Amino acid sequence: MKIKEGYILRNVAGSFVVVPIGEATLEFNGMMNLNETGAFLFEKMIDGISRDDLIKALTDEYDVDDETAAEDVDAFIEKVKEQDLFEEE
Repeated sequence: MKIKEGYILRNVAGSFVVVPIGEATLEFNGMMNLNETGAFLFEKMIDGISRDDLIKALTDEYDVDDETAAEDVDAFIEKVKEQDLFEEE
């Protein structure tokens, strides 16, 4: 799983936002706001990562159990899919 080319994560005045660049601006108008955990997962997905590795990264970085991490990762993946920012490798 990975984020499509043409989307970047920026910290704007303490808020994490995903914005399109280049040709992606033709497909995606606006921006997507993320919390700290969402920004962490988004960064991991830029170069491509498996769902299981995302869960492990989340449990390694934050004080969260495997079940909660899996639920959070699945919810984040759905949010990214809804915004059409996701591509499967």
